[in-house]
Amino acid sequence: MSPNSTLWQTILQYLEKLYNEETYNELFLPVTSTFKDQNGLLTMVVANEFLKNRINKLYIAKINELATKYSSTPVRLKFVSQEEVIEEPVADRKLTIDYRQGNLNSTYTFDSFVVGKSNMFAFRMAMKVADQPGAVANPFYIFGDVGLGKTHLMQAIGNYILDNDVEKRILYVKADNFIEDFVSLLSRNKNKTEEFNAKYKDIDVILVDDIQIMANASKTQMEFFKLFDYLYLNNKQIVITSDKPASQLTNIMPRLTTRFEAGLSVDIQIPELEHRISILKRKTATLDANLEVSEDILTFIASQFAANIREMEGALIRLISYAQTFNLEITMDVVEEALGAVLKTKKKTNDLNENNYDKIQSIVADYFQVSLPDLIGKKRHAKFTLPRHIAMYLIKLKYNIPYKTIGSLFNDRDHSTVLSACEKVERDMRMDSNLKFAVDSIVKKIDSPLLK
Repeated sequence: MSPNSTLWQTILQYLEKLYNEETYNELFLPVTSTFKDQNGLLTMVVANEFLKNRINKLYIAKINELATKYSSTPVRLKFVSQEEVIEEPVADRKLTIDYRQGNLNSTYTFDSFVVGKSNMFAFRMAMKVADQPGAVANPFYIFGDVGLGKTHLMQAIGNYILDNDVEKRILYVKADNFIEDFVSLLSRNKNKTEEFNAKYKDIDVILVDDIQIMANASKTQMEFFKLFDYLYLNNKQIVITSDKPASQLTNIMPRLTTRFEAGLSVDIQIPELEHRISILKRKTATLDANLEVSEDILTFIASQFAANIREMEGALIRLISYAQTFNLEITMDVVEEALGAVLKTKKKTNDLNENNYDKIQSIVADYFQVSLPDLIGKKRHAKFTLPRHIAMYLIKLKYNIPYKTIGSLFNDRDHSTVLSACEKVERDMRMDSNLKFAVDSIVKKIDSPLLK
């Protein structure tokens, strides 16, 4: 029996104790074939896409934890379906160092990241960073609003590096966890200091998520500053995510923000409607390869969750789970049953924050097929000015906020500019039936019946 087969049998023994008989017999017991072992990445074959997705989504972390514990050499497992097998198994190879899993989610890969205009540059640069860590862009700083894929893209870098060389030591950590580790270090316990240094300095790549959480934590920032310089000077790749550009971080010491800006900064913007629909299609295939959801329904979901991809995917999962639980065909009536409460809650939440304005901007941009940056930006071509004026008008109509406030949402335009735009739209609607139809259609999207 090969070393890998022995390891898998050992892992099976513990999986049998951890999970119920039905789960064990359905998911793990049938797995007997090794596809290949390359650079310590052990690829296992399962019967179909459904089993592959279930294992890789729900159980891979525990499996790799067991593999790390019971393997004498560094190894990481992933699972593929029988249809993906295109080569013969290759010989096992041995490695000699301890392996750190790095807290990476194995489903966050470049292959599973849906690319569009809003994230194309960030995606391409992330691939270059992953291909040549420490050489292309260091630090690599990714920023954007919540739920747009920053964490996915960041961890895809780590997973890609590990897939190609399991000897690489990757660490993913959220900023709040770094703070907790540093507070623990302050006990000045020698063992804690050694643990901290082993975790954060003895690595090749560090992935720090949501750096803005360190705001006001001056002692933690100083420790991170020292760590940053240590890793940078030793040519270790640093990847950071934030909800805003480094220049706009508040209560973060300038010596840190200037270092963030010294590397490459990329942003992930709110995806356009077509891009969001593509994300939903990919998510549907991941959940159930045989399931078909109509284009109209996907378009509806995508239009309701313009600003947060995580929420949008959650809505799709809820819809599919609801339909499967009650054995229903997915129709608009079923959408209303499954998502009505979610969308009503979302509307109430939106009423309390400025995401309402973002939503109107996104819906108008989608309707006229222009990008959100162009809608908000300074381009004066009619293709952009008309939707820009309509967005200003609708924000004023829906929320009656000051013209100056609306101007701040559109690249700090003067209040007189906003006033003129709103009056022009209102005046032109009385004479232009096509314009009135467009505005009415956008209002219907904003005030969808399911949101009432």
